[in-house]
Amino acid sequence: MIRKFRIELIIVLAMLTGLLVGCSTKTEERSDTRSTLKVMYYDKNGYYYQYGMLFSALYPNVDVEVVSTNDINYEDGEDRNKALIKFIDEQKPDVLMLSAEQYKQLSNEGRLYDLDARAKRDKYDLDGIVPGVISYIRELSEGKLYGLSPSFYSKAVYYNKDLFTQYGVPLPEDKMSWDSLLQLAARFPTSGTGEDRIYGIQRKHSYDLYNLGTNIGSTMGLDVFNVSSMKMTINTDSWKAAFETAQKAIQSGAMYTIENQGAMSYNTYEDYLFESPFINGKIAMVVDDNGLRNQIKAAQSANKERAIKNWDIVTVPVNPQNPDVTDTMSIDQIFAIDAKSTNIEAAWKFISYVNSDEFAKVKSKINSGSLPVRTKYIKDEEGHNLQAFISLKPVEATLYKDYDKLPNEFFSQILKLTQEQLSQVTNKQQSISEALDNIQKIGQELLNKQKVIK
Repeated sequence: MIRKFRIELIIVLAMLTGLLVGCSTKTEERSDTRSTLKVMYYDKNGYYYQYGMLFSALYPNVDVEVVSTNDINYEDGEDRNKALIKFIDEQKPDVLMLSAEQYKQLSNEGRLYDLDARAKRDKYDLDGIVPGVISYIRELSEGKLYGLSPSFYSKAVYYNKDLFTQYGVPLPEDKMSWDSLLQLAARFPTSGTGEDRIYGIQRKHSYDLYNLGTNIGSTMGLDVFNVSSMKMTINTDSWKAAFETAQKAIQSGAMYTIENQGAMSYNTYEDYLFESPFINGKIAMVVDDNGLRNQIKAAQSANKERAIKNWDIVTVPVNPQNPDVTDTMSIDQIFAIDAKSTNIEAAWKFISYVNSDEFAKVKSKINSGSLPVRTKYIKDEEGHNLQAFISLKPVEATLYKDYDKLPNEFFSQILKLTQEQLSQVTNKQQSISEALDNIQKIGQELLNKQKVIK
């Protein structure tokens, strides 16, 4: 992993050198007028690695001061958004790095600067940004644009073409339901042991009953509790169907789980690259993000004979009743300008640059799980279907919606309760119906003791 970081850093420095040469004639960056910009970010080192080195090289006369959100003191039971607002009022940053939820609240409270007029004035290219990302940000802020995000995360279903051909299984398609995808996975053989064992599907993380069932339920737009009514909402026919689908898939033996994986250890960089059973040709399908694509490319360069050869991707499973959306696309860094900022011009200069074609070109060269927001740089030299990452429209996840309006202790209790009850189903100590009934009753007792944080 250290080697991976060094490689990425070398790429950044190399691209930085190229940018400096290409931009040396720009008059704006060579202006003698100095300005100071306060940027709110996780921490100073993270800012400079992700954005600061490139921005400062092109705008040397803009002095950047990083205001770290790690310095926010959260009191027990305190609304985290209120603590954030207090921090902003005290530190007065010009540029705010916000989560989607924070962006939604601050924009609705009129605390952010409208970027539409500024983008129109500068003829800033918004059309080149992934449409789903722009529309999602606008939906969060009631149709207006107060922020932009340089990158986003999205998942897709990777599949091994050779395994599908070998076992005569039809290839997966875009916008399949979970039922259809899992039925496809179940068509692969479950015989064999060790190196001879093939699995129909793997998820990047655990595929126990809780994780798979809630994953299916989330796709269907279900929630575990409703903060507005203060009611548990898990004991329903829809949730029962989701967990029954998950249980059937797990019992089929077609799913690769953590238990199949065993202890992992890496003595070399190649060991790390080939830790994925999908890359080793043992998994027919896996749900993962863009990071796997980069890992496949690196593995093929390291050992072409050993690595998977023929693969492609399709969209993640969808809700058949709403097949054009997904809650697996996420935006975790939205940059906005504080409406009270006295340094709007420099703040816009920063936001417009980190969301520019130029910046996206640089970041697209760095292997990571995220994707650049500029559509033209979401491409694959071998013609893989990268549209699967961006063809669905992102929507807010409903699973634990508004959980942050309740004390952290309650959320932890609900997670523990749900996992324990479903574990008893796996161990054949109770049925799915009994587990959901227990979660509903015990969860409601816990919920009745809570107060919404205001």
